[in-house]
Amino acid sequence: MELPKTVGELRASGYRVLPVKAEMRRNLIRMLRRAEPLFPGILGYDETVIPQVQNAILARHDILFLGLRGQAKTRMIRMLVNLLDELIPIIAGSEVNDNPFAPISKYGRERLQKEGDRCPIEWIGRERRYGEKLATPDVTIADLIGEVDLVKHAEGRYLSDEAVIHFGLIPRTNRGIFCINELPDLSPKIQVGLFNVLEERDVQIRGFPVRLPLDIMMVFSANPEDYTNRGRIVTPLKDRIGSVVRTHYPLNREVAIQITDQNAWCQRDGGVRVVVPHFIKEIIEEFAALARQSGEINQQSGVSVRVSIANREVAVSNAERRGIVHGLDVAVVRPSDLAFTVASSRGKLELGLAEEEGQEDRLFQKLLGEAVKRVFAQYWKPDHWIAIAGWFSGTKTFEVGDSLPAERYLEQAREVPRMLRRIDEAAEKLVREDLGQGYDAELYASVIEFVLEGLYVHNRLSKTVRSGQIRFRG
Repeated sequence: MELPKTVGELRASGYRVLPVKAEMRRNLIRMLRRAEPLFPGILGYDETVIPQVQNAILARHDILFLGLRGQAKTRMIRMLVNLLDELIPIIAGSEVNDNPFAPISKYGRERLQKEGDRCPIEWIGRERRYGEKLATPDVTIADLIGEVDLVKHAEGRYLSDEAVIHFGLIPRTNRGIFCINELPDLSPKIQVGLFNVLEERDVQIRGFPVRLPLDIMMVFSANPEDYTNRGRIVTPLKDRIGSVVRTHYPLNREVAIQITDQNAWCQRDGGVRVVVPHFIKEIIEEFAALARQSGEINQQSGVSVRVSIANREVAVSNAERRGIVHGLDVAVVRPSDLAFTVASSRGKLELGLAEEEGQEDRLFQKLLGEAVKRVFAQYWKPDHWIAIAGWFSGTKTFEVGDSLPAERYLEQAREVPRMLRRIDEAAEKLVREDLGQGYDAELYASVIEFVLEGLYVHNRLSKTVRSGQIRFRG
């Protein structure tokens, strides 16, 4: 269907311009009736966050997403554009997306008055109707609202002429969605400048007797930590935000695993396929869960899901490196590979007190050991392996390590009575879906490590680590 090209053709077509919030409300109602997802790919929020967002849109509210880092706030905000119509008409050449029937800028009004129904229109997509700004201390009113353009003045326009104004980001997103990320980082003076936008839906620039009645949906994000550490949302502005939606970290481990599955880069292109057993995924997510409970970590900063994503990627990288060195087609992540996640955890977890040298790494190793202990306890009680633990008497040892070939694990396991049979049973329980695919030795090596590490964290074995090699003994 050919779209109208002039105001007259648009009027004859019966097209009706809706305010942006009414447009979003209408499209949300349609999606709800068709059971279409509002935020496809966002996991764990179906019964908590998403209903709050839907209610706010149905109420035609501006929204503040409030939550710690790594809780998909910005990702959800950007997906709100899916509630906008695919195309809307504006007066051709308008900087502020002028409504063809009721323009707000001097340019739009004069052009419509001069050309009437012959005034040309253009159709813009969703991407032209979304604006975003990260709040930083150097953001000015001119950036957001507008300012006198001295270049236009130098070209001969009078300072009393509205045409000398350079519009800021917010007016340029008229009839769309504008997002300010990390709102508390804006200075109070700039926040006050947003009052009129939220309350009266207009802007005033310098001393100009011009008012732009904007049609805009304002969305903000903020971290609760910012209220005390870096800034705060001034009370009058907060009062004008219709709905405050609280986000949260995954409420259970399986959802956390799905989120990491979705975001971590694990399908590598180096010629080695890397398999991540489910129990390894559980250990990585349990590490993050324990960090969120630790009194030694600054909980005001939060423990982002990016910790789990980065840790999964580093564990996969170490297994990939081992596969390349040993000429493998398939490598399986082992518990010893997780020792390298200390590097991917640094900087993402902030210690609560003054940090001593090495304290951060020691804490991460402690949390990792506790994560192994909790996951191991889900599958077995330590006494289930009492016969294997009993073999480690005297000087008997079992050597493992991230660089050791899987065949070496099996050679040592054959020396321990009934160990291979027990490991075979454990593999059936832990990695059943991957058995029989031609890389069973790699899978068995990972399971052997998990069992030995589990006995160690339950004080059934001791271990020494030297040059990347780990020796378990009684």
